[in-house]
Amino acid sequence: MRPEFAFPLPEAPSVAVAASRQRFPVHRIYCVGRNYADHVREMGADPQRERPVFFMKPPDAVVANGVAVAYPPRTANFHHEIELVVAIGRGGRDIREPRALEHVFGYAAGNDLTRRDLQDAAKQRGQPWDTAKGFDCSAPVAAIRPAALGEVARGRIWLSVNSELRQESDVSRMLWDVPHIIAELSTLFELRAGDLIFTGTPAGVGPVKPGDRLEGGIEGLEVLRNAIVPAPPP
Repeated sequence: MRPEFAFPLPEAPSVAVAASRQRFPVHRIYCVGRNYADHVREMGADPQRERPVFFMKPPDAVVANGVAVAYPPRTANFHHEIELVVAIGRGGRDIREPRALEHVFGYAAGNDLTRRDLQDAAKQRGQPWDTAKGFDCSAPVAAIRPAALGEVARGRIWLSVNSELRQESDVSRMLWDVPHIIAELSTLFELRAGDLIFTGTPAGVGPVKPGDRLEGGIEGLEVLRNAIVPAPPP
């Protein structure tokens, strides 16, 4: 007997798949912090002593390529963070690192948008980062390129604001590579098909404001483009 719901089910969050009419249904969004040494340093920490940390965003935080992002409420320091996103196509727990890439559906460019002032306040108080990281429309993601077209273990990663380059590095400079991230994360959670993993950002993060145009990408993947617009009226 099919259940009767109190109201219509919301549309499932999903991300476009490059060169396809298919869409990737999003189950969970995991994120890695402190995964590029230069970014760890610009945040005031020591990459030799600080291990990457995991946090989450809700699945419906995804924003499609080309869709405008409203400036979020209760922040005066709204930051961009360009990242390689790994899409999981086959789940598992306690995944061995040598077999980790067998679980990858594909790769995309993503932007881990952050209320930096709220994050800094949470760090000082030893509180969770949820309000700083997991707010509405905080996870723009470009179309996912299937892994069958090749692994993304190196390549330029960059982001510009109003055509001014802000972030630039190489994916190969991640402290934890993709197989290590998947293996470690699978010891904490059972990964499932539909999971997205934001793998961390390089140095150069900074504020954006309404009217700004953001472009970011990773070599070989679709370029991610989103504009920041004023918050809607209450």
